Amino acid sequence: MGWSYLPHTDNDRKAMLAAIGVAATDDLFQDVPANLRLNRPLDLPPALSEPELIKNLQALAKANISMEDAVCFLGAGAYDHFIPSVIDHIIRRSEFYTAYTQYQPEIAQGYLQALWEFQSLICEITGMAVANASMYDGGTAVAEAAMMACAASGRNKVITAAAVHPHYRNILESYGLDRGFISSEAGFVDGVTDRDQLEKMLDDSTAAVIIQSPNFFGSIEDIKTLAQIAHARGAYLITVVDPISLGLLESPGALGVDIVVGEGQGLGLALAYGGPYLGFFAATEKLMRKLPGRIVGQTQDHAGNRGFVLTLQAREQHIRREKATSNICSNQALCALTAAIYLSTVGKQGFREVASQCVQKANYAYRELQKLNGCEVVFSAPFFKEFVVRLSKPVAKVNKALRAKGIVGGLDLGSYYPGMDNCMLLCVTEKRSKAEIDRLVSEMGAIL
Repeated sequence: MGWSYLPHTDNDRKAMLAAIGVAATDDLFQDVPANLRLNRPLDLPPALSEPELIKNLQALAKANISMEDAVCFLGAGAYDHFIPSVIDHIIRRSEFYTAYTQYQPEIAQGYLQALWEFQSLICEITGMAVANASMYDGGTAVAEAAMMACAASGRNKVITAAAVHPHYRNILESYGLDRGFISSEAGFVDGVTDRDQLEKMLDDSTAAVIIQSPNFFGSIEDIKTLAQIAHARGAYLITVVDPISLGLLESPGALGVDIVVGEGQGLGLALAYGGPYLGFFAATEKLMRKLPGRIVGQTQDHAGNRGFVLTLQAREQHIRREKATSNICSNQALCALTAAIYLSTVGKQGFREVASQCVQKANYAYRELQKLNGCEVVFSAPFFKEFVVRLSKPVAKVNKALRAKGIVGGLDLGSYYPGMDNCMLLCVTEKRSKAEIDRLVSEMGAIL
């Protein structure tokens, strides 16, 4: 045996090579030109013992700023919300944590029920008739919604509000290259979508209008009016929402929205660089048969027992490729389960309380920051938990000074929107205490 962690002996390897008709392992790489092969061991440092390796990794980890070590006022799509400890306890059960293809009906009724519960909870908070069993993330959910709207309408033009998350718009553009739909952007006025411009852009080839509310600036859009504008030209209204905001705001379904999508990270998922995150997707009953991804349905077996099945799937694995609305072939089942546990744990009252604290604390920070010299508000539109301020100094310089004080500041909007230099997008969740907000204001005052 050549390596302590590999079970195959030399005789095993010889037998395998003989079975496939080659003399040596190198013969398997004959298609790789000789000058491209390494032909020497990797230049790696000496192996470490387990205690040495743990110390080394801990030292590397300390190079990062953890949310345990700093106070976070950064949002922009990934949020520092409280995560009930029961979530980690449940999702780490082996039947959930290690499951693959969780949706095999003959072996996974429990997981199918969990995904059905997730769909039901998403329908409840969005006010929509149907939801699927999750998408990769918020950005891909937006792109899939656009594809579905184009397929359902037979049109190929999509208008996206410029106040939709810039990364989501980039993903949408990438999908559009292959799918052949045309994407254009409507601007904003005072932090919300420019309705006059949007109306002028709409025509009979428009499949959908995509807005976000609260939008990327944190401002709350007039969804009902925008839905009426889109519907007047036969277009669908797709709305990207922060699910936490639905603890207080009117549900999109009650405001005439056709498709509701969003990022579910705030529903119990930890901040973890780029993910894994969780896209959710809900729609009206009219669009039920066009939903992408997996949908779990409730049914009865021949003996009348309650059961769960995958149903109404418009994926390329189940129908002809040219008829498929999606090629999503793996979903974020563990993340969906996390969101379902979160919503079940906090309950209706807790969900409303989280949203209420976000609004109250964000508004307190907003008022206090206005009092500082060198810090002025940019938009007057109502907001949820994020807002924009313009600083007298570059955002990068201010953030660097804040980090030295153990505070993670806001996003530099100048990197995404021309003309918004020195503008910072700040986020205040329910986790921030009054003392932490006062400290942010004090440190910002000293820096500016």
